[in-house]
Formats: sequence, C-alpha cells, structure tokens
Amino acid sequence: MTATTLKRDDAVLVVVDVQERLAASMARRPDVVRRTALLARAARVVGMPVVVTRQYPRGLGDTEPALIAVFDEIREAGASVTDVDKVSFDCFAEPGFSAAIESLGRSQLLLAGMETHICVAQTALAARGRGMDVHVVADACCSRDEEHRTLALARLAHAGCVVTTAESAAYELVGVAGTPEFKELLGAVKACDSDG
Repeated sequence: MTATTLKRDDAVLVVVDVQERLAASMARRPDVVRRTALLARAARVVGMPVVVTRQYPRGLGDTEPALIAVFDEIREAGASVTDVDKVSFDCFAEPGFSAAIESLGRSQLLLAGMETHICVAQTALAARGRGMDVHVVADACCSRDEEHRTLALARLAHAGCVVTTAESAAYELVGVAGTPEFKELLGAVKACDSDG
C-alpha cells in the first residue's frame, strides 16, 4: 500500500535525465526545468536528499545548465546531492543508483524527469517492485510525445504510484505556514513563477 503523503524524513528527490540534448526535443522543457528547480529548492529547505541521474551523457549531454546551477546552489547551502551516470532505462539497474538509494535508508521516491514513459516509468515501477512508495511529479515530467506522457502517468497511477504536482509536493513536505521553512519555500515558488 502506497503512503499517500510525503514524509520529509523518508523521501528522496530523484531527478531522472533532465539533460541538454534530450531536453531539446521536449515541448514541456521550460516547465519541467522550472518545476524541477522548485523541487530541488524545496528538498534543501526540508533537508531531503537529491539524486540526479544522467542517461548516457556522452550522447545526451550534461544536465540542463539551469538545473546544474540550482544543484550547485543547494549543495553550497548544505543539501545532499548525488550524481549517477547510467545506461539502463530503469535507474535501479545501475548499481551506483541502487547503492545511493540504499545508503539513504529511505522508502519514498519523489520522481521528476525525462522521459515519463521510459526512464521515469521504469524506475517508478522498479521502486514499487521493491516495496517503495513512489510519488511522480506530473508537471516536472515530460516525454517527446504528450500522449506517451499522459498514458505513462495513468499507468503509474494504476500501479500504485501517487501522481502529484511540484507545488503540491513542496507544500506537503513543508507542512505548515508561518515558519522560516515556509518563507524559504515561498521564495522558491516565486522564483519558479517568475522564470515562467
């Protein structure tokens, strides 16, 4: 049974393959980059670790430059950010990824990235097969074909994943208003909105 609520002490943000050359063919690229940046900043606010993957970087390029800047920013602020290169579509088939997740000792994945119907879906399904709770951030995921994305999100929901949005996840992790964390989150949300 999937936990329907994110728990900051049990979740890890996984950003799957948001890479320059891959992103170039995505219609939703700007939105995915903005919302992934919001998730990364929210992760830093609540002390949630981040794992960033790159699929075959020699062919698909590095992570999107705007996100590299955000990951550097949150690292400098003390966030845990782990980078993993892979060739498998399912992130768990890469030993470095599995080791990174296992070392964190967390049982919830908050997933964003590209492409929804390939690497994101296969990773989400593998995580479910391992008994993990999976929350897929619909507005921080994309595919080259919108129908592929839509069908993948429906498939993942049917498989027991929670399909959510970046703001929904961020506010859920922070939990309450009127705190320093909430004020930091508001700044991240405003930055996300102003980038659009």
